[in-house]
Amino acid sequence: IAGIKALISLSFGGAIGLMFLMLGCALPIYNQYWPLFVLLFYILSPVPFCIAKRLVEDIDAMNNTCKELAIFLTASIVVSAFGLPVVFARAHLIEWGACALILNRKHSHLCNYTGLFLGLWKQ
Repeated sequence: IAGIKALISLSFGGAIGLMFLMLGCALPIYNQYWPLFVLLFYILSPVPFCIAKRLVEDIDAMNNTCKELAIFLTASIVVSAFGLPVVFARAHLIEWGACALILNRKHSHLCNYTGLFLGLWKQ
């Protein structure tokens, strides 16, 4: 039952995060869909860890450099995802209010990914 609770909380957090992203894009005062490019970072963020886990079947036996490289690449993608809305706002592609909504979405999504990776790391 603990797995079901974790799955429900992850999906609820993801839905809240997507709501913030859609509000940052679709509200009439913002009405710019540039922030949807951050979805690319969300798709790419678990890829390094999944590749590293696929290369080495036993996660405890994974050599330290492979594990550290996967963590570094994942962290780089997540930091880039945090920076993209700020770059868009400074370039006047989106409003600062939309940037704040998207950064709230990123915080929600980062908490979800942290829970997901901690769950995967223990398996």
